Amino acid sequence: MTFAEPYDDLPLDESQLRAYFGLMDVAGLLRHHVEQQLREAADLTYVQFKVLARLGLDSPTGSLRMTELADEVVYSRSGLTYQAGQMEKAGWVERSPSPDDDRGVTLTITAAGRTRLTEALPGHVEVLRDLLFATLSDDDVTALTALLEPVLERMRARPPRSTTSRRRRAATPDA
Repeated sequence: MTFAEPYDDLPLDESQLRAYFGLMDVAGLLRHHVEQQLREAADLTYVQFKVLARLGLDSPTGSLRMTELADEVVYSRSGLTYQAGQMEKAGWVERSPSPDDDRGVTLTITAAGRTRLTEALPGHVEVLRDLLFATLSDDDVTALTALLEPVLERMRARPPRSTTSRRRRAATPDA
């Protein structure tokens, strides 16, 4: 692909640009369908689902520190605090002081939160199977995972500014 001036010297080739736009389009379309399914099946936002899934599916205790959870769901700490408040009002989670850190807060999924997650999961899995995995072989899925994991690891090492603590930002020269 040849770019028009003044973009003709961009350091991306056609395959990189196609991969980038393809990834962004797939992620955007998939997220749209996932969000629609979550609203219809369980009256959940995407972030609320991610929080419940991390607590209910990934954590053996059903609890995580809020700062750890914010990093895992790639959401700002203030945004997660707001979501946790909304979810606590709905009875899906409980907040409590962290047993490891007096300043920390732990979020724990409740029985009602597990019920909400259970309501969302079958349709969520169906959307993923239909839109993402239907055209991929098992080897394709393995390859996709192998490609995305190092990219995700690199990106998680450079979290968005809103998820970086003030103390860490002050120590980072490019913040």
